[in-house]
Amino acid sequence: MSGLAFLFPGQGSQVVGMGGDLVEHFPTAAALFRQADELLSFPLSRLCFEGPEEDLRQTVVTQPALFVHSAAACLVLQERGVRPAWVAGHSLGEYSALVAAGVFDFATGLELVRRRGQLMQEARQGSMAAVLGLEDGQVVEICNQVPGAVAANFNAPGQVVISGEAETVDRAGKLMTEAGAKRVVPLPVSGAFHSPLMAPAARELAGLLGAVKFRLPQVPVLTNVAAAPVSDPAVLQEQLIQQMTSPVRWTAIMQSLAALGVEEALEVGPGNVLRGLARRAAPQVKVAGAGTAEELAALGGG
Repeated sequence: MSGLAFLFPGQGSQVVGMGGDLVEHFPTAAALFRQADELLSFPLSRLCFEGPEEDLRQTVVTQPALFVHSAAACLVLQERGVRPAWVAGHSLGEYSALVAAGVFDFATGLELVRRRGQLMQEARQGSMAAVLGLEDGQVVEICNQVPGAVAANFNAPGQVVISGEAETVDRAGKLMTEAGAKRVVPLPVSGAFHSPLMAPAARELAGLLGAVKFRLPQVPVLTNVAAAPVSDPAVLQEQLIQQMTSPVRWTAIMQSLAALGVEEALEVGPGNVLRGLARRAAPQVKVAGAGTAEELAALGGG
């Protein structure tokens, strides 16, 4: 098996100006941003195109912004005859992946992402830090020594994010440094994402997800929870709920794609975070950008 994979970025890839060139060059992208502005209670397009950065960095804005940009880029790709055989998304990006796979539509995804962003911003509990230079197993072992600390994002070999109460993350971070971590970098987030502290938010999101009909995906989705292809709508639904309190297994996702014979992937959305992670997690999978008008114009249809 092989084929092209679409990879969708998560929080941290946002940048002021995102999507502006897509709207300028592609009518379908412009229509999608207009639809998002109508469905949301704030001017998402203006915040994406003009900022200010501190507003765009707010989780409640960031998550819809990334979702809409990725959905617009994906729509342009599909119009140009570029379609995936596999999809995956990093944390928030999994919602974009599910829309790309036809599991639910854009408007449904936007409502889910809007509420997810609100719930995560309202969490206001705990913190996260990136641990650089330790093996995954070392990070997990140290977290096990500090009750409440968890490994939340396995991004690439040598890059794991930990999550938990602020004091817990600080204590675990000090142990990581003592164990040989090159750096432990606190992350500017509003809560302890992908940890048990997100359980109240996950319960509320579960109610919303439970009301959504998940369709059979047109292509397999490699989920954050399984790090393997999933095609059962009920499993996709359950794992999207679990995702809030479970680690993002991105290293394993990239290695699964490599094992499936995937040699080419596109980062569908802003930035190049996933390209950097792929070079370390699965260098045999060559990831190209598909988030700007220039990148999209070079793909398919001329």
